[in-house]
Amino acid sequence: EVQLQASGGGLVQPGGSLRLSCATSGFSFGSYDMSWVRQVRGKGPECVSTINTDSDRTYYTDSVKGRFTISRDNAKNTLYSQMNSLKPEDTAVYYCVTIPYWGQGTEVTVSS
Repeated sequence: EVQLQASGGGLVQPGGSLRLSCATSGFSFGSYDMSWVRQVRGKGPECVSTINTDSDRTYYTDSVKGRFTISRDNAKNTLYSQMNSLKPEDTAVYYCVTIPYWGQGTEVTVSS
């Protein structure tokens, strides 16, 4: 059974930081590009960042460039997202994704 379990979300003030983790199992993690996707209630999903299998190529949506960093540990089958300088517009549920698999999300709320 494929499992992707995101954690690390929470309530943080604007300008704060969070580190998301996604523990995976049930598939060959090191063979898949991985992404963080976020979704605001009532809106469509947005791909925030992507990392390739060897961690030598990354993609970031423009709104998070310079603030978020995606990384992975293939030995631990885990994906990470370091999120700094958080803004209220970063508020969303964040999912760890590798097509066609979506994990359970973790909610991030940025508010004073």
